[in-house]
Amino acid sequence: MQQQPADPVDVITEQWARVRPDLDTRAMEVFGRIFRLARAMGDRMERAYKPYGISRGEFDVLATLRRSGEPYALSPRQLSATLMLTTGGMTGRLDKLEHAGLLRRSPDPHDRRGLQVTLTEEGLRLIDEAVGAGLAEENAALAALGTEQADHLAGLLRTLLDATTE
Repeated sequence: MQQQPADPVDVITEQWARVRPDLDTRAMEVFGRIFRLARAMGDRMERAYKPYGISRGEFDVLATLRRSGEPYALSPRQLSATLMLTTGGMTGRLDKLEHAGLLRRSPDPHDRRGLQVTLTEEGLRLIDEAVGAGLAEENAALAALGTEQADHLAGLLRTLLDATTE
C-alpha cells in the first residue's frame, strides 16, 4: 500500500507524540479528520446551494418537506424535531423561505391550533434542482474512493455513529 502524504492531523498527532508519548492519539486521527471533512464539505455544500439563494439550513427545511412525499407538508414541530432545531431557529428559516415564495404556512386542517408548512411549486422545483447540485458535489468528493472503499467507509461510519449516539 502506498504511503500517503502527511496532512494537518498527522502534524498535530506527531506534536502530541513528541510532548506526550504516553497518549494514544488514534481517536484524534479519526475524529480530527471527520471534523475537518465535515467543515470542508459544509463549505462546498454552501457554495452548491448559493446559486439557488438558500443556505444549508434552508436546504434542510426544503429537503425535509420534499422527502416527506406528497403533499410535501409537515407541522413546524415535525420539522423542528427532524432537523433538531429549536422552534425559534425554525421560525427564522420558515420566515425567510416563505418570504422567498418557497413554502407557505397555513392552518393545519387536522388541528385547528396548529400550522402546516407546505412546499410551493417554486419550492419543489428549487429543491429538486438544489439536491442534484449538492449530490454532485458530494459525489465529486467521494470519487477519491472507489465504490468498494466508499461502501466500506459508509459501513464503518454507521457503526461508529451508532456506538456514539444514545
